[in-house]
Amino acid sequence: MAFEPVSGGGIQGHFHLSRDGGDTHAPFSLKVRLNLPGSGVTGIFGPSGCGKTTLLRCIAGLQPCASGSLAVNGAVWQSAGKPKEALPVHRRPLGFVFQQPSLLPHLNAAQNLRFARKRAWQPVSDAEYRSIIDLLGIGHLLSKRPGALSGGEQQRVAIARALLIKPRVLLMDEPLASLDQMRKREILPYLEKLHRALDIPILYVSHSIEEIARLADHLVLMDNGSITNEGPATALLSREDFPVPLGDDLGVLLEANIAQRDSQWNLLRADFDGGSLWLRDSGEAVGDSIRVRVLARDISLTRGEDTQSSILNRLPVEVEEISADRDPAMVLLRLKPQATATHPSDAVGSRLIARITRRSAHQLSVNTGSRLWAQIKSVAIVR
Repeated sequence: MAFEPVSGGGIQGHFHLSRDGGDTHAPFSLKVRLNLPGSGVTGIFGPSGCGKTTLLRCIAGLQPCASGSLAVNGAVWQSAGKPKEALPVHRRPLGFVFQQPSLLPHLNAAQNLRFARKRAWQPVSDAEYRSIIDLLGIGHLLSKRPGALSGGEQQRVAIARALLIKPRVLLMDEPLASLDQMRKREILPYLEKLHRALDIPILYVSHSIEEIARLADHLVLMDNGSITNEGPATALLSREDFPVPLGDDLGVLLEANIAQRDSQWNLLRADFDGGSLWLRDSGEAVGDSIRVRVLARDISLTRGEDTQSSILNRLPVEVEEISADRDPAMVLLRLKPQATATHPSDAVGSRLIARITRRSAHQLSVNTGSRLWAQIKSVAIVR
C-alpha cells in the first residue's frame, strides 16, 4: 500500500535501518517515526553518534532505507516497501547545508551562487536573488573566491546557495560545528534572520544547546538511533528533568520582547511573561522578539530585595517545587515569578530554575511556597 500522509501537512514518515535485519547499507540501527511541523525550525539534538546525521541523510535520500516512508507538506517522497519508487536525491526539492561549506574553489562566491540558481526547482527572479544576498549579508563577498573568505563567510555563502534552489525543506547538519566561538557568534544572528524570513521547514541538527535554544521552535531529542522525546523547544529546554544531561547548562528558555533601550548604559530591557530583565545591548530594536536563556547556576536567592547589590535583575518569586540535583551538594528550585504592577498575576506563565547548595537552602529555610527574590546578573544572561 502506498504511503498516505495524514492531514495537516508537516514532515511525516518513518525510517527503520538495521544491520541485524540484513540492511548492509545501514551504518547502525535507526528506528524513528516523524510527525514534525511544516514550517519553522525543528532542532534535532542528542549526543554524538545518536543518529542525527543519519536521519537527515534518510530524509535527503542520501542514505538508502528500504523500510521507510516520507511526505513533506503532503508530497510523498518515499513509500514503505517501494524503494524503487522513492524519489532519488536529485529529484527531492531540498537544500542541504553540511558542516563544511564545500564551495567550488575555482569559482568566486557569485559564480557558486549562479551555479545553484541554474539548478533551482523554480525560476529565481533578480529580486529573490538580491533578497537572499541581503538576508545573509554577503553582497560584499561576491567577487571573492572561497579561499579568501573566513569560515563563517563561506558558510553564509553555502546557506545562500542552498536557498537559491528554492527548496521545500532545508536540512542543516551542524553548520557551525567547524567554526570557532567567534565565528559562531558572527553567523548566529544571520540564522535567526533566516528563521524569521523563511516559510519552509528547517531541520537543524546540533549537539550545541546554545544553537538549539536560539533557533529551534520544535525540539526532537535522539539517543541510540531513536527519538526519546519531542515538543516545543521552550517547554523541553525549561525542564529540570531534561532527558539529556545538561550539567551547568541547565536553565530555562524565555520568549521576550525588547521594551526599552538605555543608550547611556548600553542596555536593553526585555519583558517576558514573568517580569523584565536588563541585558547587554546587542542591536535589537524596541519591539523585537528575542530569546534568552537564564541558567540555573546564575540565579542567586535572597529573603528580601537587595537594593544595594550590583545585580540589576531582581524578581519576586515563589518556590513551586524542590528537587534533588545530580550533584548531592546541590538542590534545584522551580520558581514562579510573582505578580507586579507591570506583570499582573494572570499574565505570569514562565518559570525559572535555580541551582543552589543544600546548605544555602537550609540557611534560607527554603520550603515549597517560600517567597524569595531571584537575582540574575545581566552579564550572565545567555543570548
